[in-house]
Amino acid sequence: MNNQELWQRYQDWLYFNNDLGLYLDISRMRFDNELVNTLKPKFTKAFKDIEALEKGAIANPDENRMVGHYWLRNPDLAPPELQNEIIDNIKQIEDFVQKVHDGRVHPISAPQFTDILSIGIGGSALGPQFVNDALAPLSSVLSIHFIDNTDPAGIDKTLDQISDRLKSTLVIITSKSGGTPETRNGLLEVKEAFKKQGLSFSDHAVAVTMLGSKMDEMERNEGWLAEFPMFDWVGGRTSEMSSVGLLSAALMRIDVNELLTGAKTMDIATRIPDIKQNPAALLALTWYYASNGKGEKDMVILPYKDSLQLFSKYLQQLVMESLGKEVDLEGNIVHQGLTVYGNKGSTDQHAFVQQLREGVANFFTLFIEVLKDRNGPSIEVDVDTTTGDYLSGMMLGTRQALYDNNRDSITLTLTEISPKTIGALIALFERTVSIYASLININAYNQPGVEAGKIAAEKLLVLQRRIFNELKTFDKPLSLTELSEKLDASDQIEQVYKLVRHLSVNQRGIILQGDLKRPASLTVSYPLEE
Repeated sequence: MNNQELWQRYQDWLYFNNDLGLYLDISRMRFDNELVNTLKPKFTKAFKDIEALEKGAIANPDENRMVGHYWLRNPDLAPPELQNEIIDNIKQIEDFVQKVHDGRVHPISAPQFTDILSIGIGGSALGPQFVNDALAPLSSVLSIHFIDNTDPAGIDKTLDQISDRLKSTLVIITSKSGGTPETRNGLLEVKEAFKKQGLSFSDHAVAVTMLGSKMDEMERNEGWLAEFPMFDWVGGRTSEMSSVGLLSAALMRIDVNELLTGAKTMDIATRIPDIKQNPAALLALTWYYASNGKGEKDMVILPYKDSLQLFSKYLQQLVMESLGKEVDLEGNIVHQGLTVYGNKGSTDQHAFVQQLREGVANFFTLFIEVLKDRNGPSIEVDVDTTTGDYLSGMMLGTRQALYDNNRDSITLTLTEISPKTIGALIALFERTVSIYASLININAYNQPGVEAGKIAAEKLLVLQRRIFNELKTFDKPLSLTELSEKLDASDQIEQVYKLVRHLSVNQRGIILQGDLKRPASLTVSYPLEE
């Protein structure tokens, strides 16, 4: 295709939303009209499926739940019994945040909070992290920190960053059930840190959880500062517009009403039942074409803006947890999915673009361009050239270089980064996931694989407790084979070995002796103190 033909294709397929200042260019994806016509019946079904979801159809039959994250930014669409809950929740957040900002809610030993410590995992962390990194003003009087894993060293590092400001730190703990192990562990570690400094954790703690959960019960029993609801019809990966994301964003002085407005505006745009007029449908079309509707290629996210560097991480969960499914809606084994990775341009042009240009062609690229370089004027670093011009040139040049070597790409352009455009960006990909899931006939709103991993982990921790109990009954070392047999776990001897190795290194009383190169030669003991 020559340059004039490409220019025409660009114009034919360009989407622009004037209210959001958002462009979507799919002209460098090499699909043809035949594919579009073939998929039209699937798109017609997808539009109807989403309409049904928004009216309250059960989307997650595994848990008998509706999916209504789009109601969070437009309560009028929600079932009548839910509308007041959504509106009241936003008012509750605004009221609490105002009291924190003006010092009416403050720590006992300080006139105001200086820091926020957010404890959560998955969607309870990724959304707030991304939005904070993208939008938090430099002038915010609060600093925010995240504990999003059960890594002891990572927890120590975060607490060390806060150090003696723990006495003026507001702690937000987010967990729908209140029993998520990683979040529960972070909570207990932070409680202990407060105890060591002689501080009352309850006077600093805020819960974001479901009514009736374990955390709800803990909050009520211990008298925490506040509690905000999580709704059972909002999944973790689509929860940024709920208390999960709005509370921390508002505390950081991010305009959450604009965030909601941007998402609502994009929701309206992505309800249009016309592929060319619907940006989510256009993205879903490119995903289907690029991956042959089977996840055969990866999606590489390259945002050319430092404030969007966490977006690929955020999209990994949204896309891969939603689309990575073993069975389709009829129960057929399909092993669906779409692998997402990336970081930021132009930094990563010096990391993996070499392979994108000349290596294995198992991907397509999503460029994210931001037209506004900064607030205020820029100096010229070369004749008639600014640092922002270089960034733009790098993006356009890489796009061209990839296309010239038969690598497909999409370009999503924002006029500027603002709460409104970030809200729209989140809503765009939420809707794209919904449409694409319908095209490939899978359920985007369950996650049996995640639950399987949790169940397997709990079984191993039960095995670990049995190891302790068994070793305490012997006053001599046991071989791994002997220990496994006594546990009736001979078929799990490798897991037994890895558990005792971890316990030994962490000085948990377990002693592992022998040649570490030959695990079968090792003996295990748990000497009791005299």
